[in-house]
Amino acid sequence: MLILLIEDDADICASLSMALKATNYAVDTALDGERGYFLAATNDYDLIILDYNLPKLNGREIIEKLRKEGRSVPILMLTVHDGVNDKVDLLNLGADDYLTKPFALSELMARIKAILRRPETWQNRILKIADLELDPDKFLVTKNGRRVALSSKEFALLEYLLQNKGRIMSRQEIMEHVWDENANPFSNTIEAHISNLRKKLENNQQKLIFTVSNRGYKIDEKE
Repeated sequence: MLILLIEDDADICASLSMALKATNYAVDTALDGERGYFLAATNDYDLIILDYNLPKLNGREIIEKLRKEGRSVPILMLTVHDGVNDKVDLLNLGADDYLTKPFALSELMARIKAILRRPETWQNRILKIADLELDPDKFLVTKNGRRVALSSKEFALLEYLLQNKGRIMSRQEIMEHVWDENANPFSNTIEAHISNLRKKLENNQQKLIFTVSNRGYKIDEKE
């Protein structure tokens, strides 16, 4: 899952980014509204965490612009305004949720999970294929009932493939959703992680992750 964090306080931005990455999210960051809007308008994010008071372009303006462009990416607004009218205004603008500063990190994580559950594709939290199951909330992968040990990036890659089961996902799509903007798109990191997943999840009798020449990868029960 790829999150965009737009927060002008460098210390808060760094600490939140670190916490999100520790919870297996890929994170892009922006310290002003202009940069944040550019990233939001040119990339495909699963969630945007947006501060209200930003230099160059404030959070309200960013929401208005994104929603007018038809972008439906979920937005969690961070704000110091705690009045009812302020909150209603944010929701009416197109924010999916809001959190009043200061807030507990545990509450932010709970709000993120709640927002990401809302789309139809997230109603069934356990992702399955054949005898393989992935539980995003428990960071748990089992195969034939036995736990499979994965690194955080292997887990994120497998989760993304399972969310798109049967679809061919290009290298660019995988890079954008599983790695952050600092990743080198010309490296072989995706291929290396795919190889590791195959070693841990497949055998001679069962193939799950397929390479589609010149198009990308897909997870399915048959090629």
